[in-house]
Amino acid sequence: MILRMELRQLRSFVVVAEEMNVGRAATRLHLTQPSLSRQIAALEHDLGVELFARVRRRFVMTAAGETFLAEAKDLLRRADEAVRAAQRTQRGELGTLRFRFVQSATFEVLPRILGAFRAAYPEVVLDLESLTTLRQTEALRDGQIDVGLLRPNTPAAGAGTSPRGTAVVQLAPGLASRVVSSDPLVAVLPARHRLAKRKRLRLAELADEPFVFYSRSSGPAVHDTIVSFCRAAGFTPRVEQEAADVQTIVSLVAAGLGVSLLISPTPPSNPDAVVYRELSDDLPPWQLSVVWSPDNRSPVLARFLEVL
Repeated sequence: MILRMELRQLRSFVVVAEEMNVGRAATRLHLTQPSLSRQIAALEHDLGVELFARVRRRFVMTAAGETFLAEAKDLLRRADEAVRAAQRTQRGELGTLRFRFVQSATFEVLPRILGAFRAAYPEVVLDLESLTTLRQTEALRDGQIDVGLLRPNTPAAGAGTSPRGTAVVQLAPGLASRVVSSDPLVAVLPARHRLAKRKRLRLAELADEPFVFYSRSSGPAVHDTIVSFCRAAGFTPRVEQEAADVQTIVSLVAAGLGVSLLISPTPPSNPDAVVYRELSDDLPPWQLSVVWSPDNRSPVLARFLEVL
């Protein structure tokens, strides 16, 4: 049997059970006494049990009523929680933010942005993963993620490109973006390297050095762009070791396996093992942008963009 109970009937029943007096309960509920009596009678009819009885002129609850009271309170509590959860979800206070980021964002921008968002909306679930710019762009296009922290404007060097030019990685039509930082390329050297005492270097001074380099599969745009910078400076880097992540590259440089070129900010490291040096070449910076789809109506995304 499917019961036709309504939440208002349950609330009326609980108030009557608390007051054990229909008159006082009617006053609390802002109802007339006959109206409240009809609600309780209809509830008893739907349940097929007697909830209240008169015993020696006293209004008492039956055993069935006692059992039903506990369940009714639980139902009302869960209904109230469901309403609050729905309202908070609509306000963007609950839900999931699907967020992807490039590795070079992890040392400064990512902690700052996520720290601020977590402080403002601590109950939002953060679905986080490191992903290349190209894969983030595809995921945004397909609606698989909400936000990308990526580098859509890849600096370019070579034929047909001015020193300050940029080669744009095409974003899907309709995506919105906001630049959050503009970062230079830096040289990474073992602390005991002959050039480590210099504050600034020219790329050409690294021409004869063995390199620890990004593996192309882990980020073809970054790999190819840095190689193009080196070629514009007159050499092709001699890659001795490859790594997929920045931390490994820095560790291999610290071990003396070669030098490297990384997008700043760089990971914290022991200055007695590895040093970072500015480049004096006139190289364009690497823009880091937050990208999203304006068609994404997620309330959580709206709150994130407010924090951003």
